[in-house]
Amino acid sequence: MKSWSTPAPPALPAQPDRLRVLDTATQGLRHPGNDAGHASLYVCGITPYDATHLGHATTYVAFDLLQRYWRACGIEVAYTQNVTDVDDPLLERAAATGVDWRDLAREQTDLFRADMAALNVLAPDHYVGATEAIDLVVDGVTALLDAGVAYRVPGVDGGPDGDVYFDVEAAQAAGGWTLGSVSAMTRAQMDEVFPERGGDPARPGKRHPLDPLLWRVHRAGEPSWEAGALGAGRPGWHIECSVIARAHLPAPFTVQGGGSDLCFPHHEFSAAHATAADGQPLAHTYVHSGMVALDGQKMSKSLGNLELVSRLRARGVEPVAIRAAILSQHYRSDWEWSEDLLSAAQERVAAWRAALDGPHAAAGAAVLQAAHAALSEDLDAPAALRVLDAWADGSLPGLRDAGAAEDAPAPLDVATVADALLGLRLR
Repeated sequence: MKSWSTPAPPALPAQPDRLRVLDTATQGLRHPGNDAGHASLYVCGITPYDATHLGHATTYVAFDLLQRYWRACGIEVAYTQNVTDVDDPLLERAAATGVDWRDLAREQTDLFRADMAALNVLAPDHYVGATEAIDLVVDGVTALLDAGVAYRVPGVDGGPDGDVYFDVEAAQAAGGWTLGSVSAMTRAQMDEVFPERGGDPARPGKRHPLDPLLWRVHRAGEPSWEAGALGAGRPGWHIECSVIARAHLPAPFTVQGGGSDLCFPHHEFSAAHATAADGQPLAHTYVHSGMVALDGQKMSKSLGNLELVSRLRARGVEPVAIRAAILSQHYRSDWEWSEDLLSAAQERVAAWRAALDGPHAAAGAAVLQAAHAALSEDLDAPAALRVLDAWADGSLPGLRDAGAAEDAPAPLDVATVADALLGLRLR
């Protein structure tokens, strides 16, 4: 699948890699690691049945910030993102609106790409639709069946036999993964959210209520793909990310990213599938962004309380202001979008731009050092924006001496730093 186009970030003087992020699995701050100057990132993509809202944008801007941090340290980054372009919510929306599900997926994926390009989110190296990974899924499910950690269930209410489920207890007995080792959730928490997030705990024939679906055999009116011994059908949700990540990134890769609503069941079972298949962890570190609310409730397609990136852009709101508003909130925070928040971001952008015509426009070295230090502590973007504020009002330490020494390096433009490190296009 074609990704979107974004220019490579401007080159910066290499910075020390002192990053610490909160690892969901351990619930502690840790360095995510990199392999001899290489880091790898997988961020779960959209299910394209509706437009990009601010909750989506917050996730992708957060992990764009991580990628920019690594690049500022001289670390090469391999980045993969999927698109869940066949799944129940997409099929249901297509049926409700009388649109072919493939057309709906293409339309919304195109809109998402346009929103990401506008927000200056660096494009992934591999952008892979679930429908493009069917062969990988079939091979993965078959391997799990062969390993004894998956099983078939009989049909229900006249439905077809043969749906394939992952065996949670068998996978734990095989070693390498235990339930909750990725999400850090208690069993009670899992039982509560599993049915809310695509699970079917009461499905007759399952061995464990939390066993997730791997392969759904064909039903009339649903898309399907021939899959040899598995029978015609379509993928479950979690297996697609597991096999796409394994196909395009090292095992294990550096960071698995996504919204906090994905830590269970999606990331828990994507990791379980991968480990059960080859014995390797899926990722070193699991990092999750917070949820965004509107009118007092989490922004959600199902609730319809959405502020859309495309709608803001159509109003004439500059994408740099949208990005600045997002970065004004810590990536792990749950927060609420408001017009006041947007107005404050617009005022900040105007102040930063005005300062580019002032005496400290070439004080990028001081801004880079201070903003990079802020980001090193769990990607503290609000603190990094305060660095820009202090630069703009002349109170940032080091401004007076910037470039004063005869042997000082060539001046570094602040606009270059804001673009490369924070993704803020001020010019």
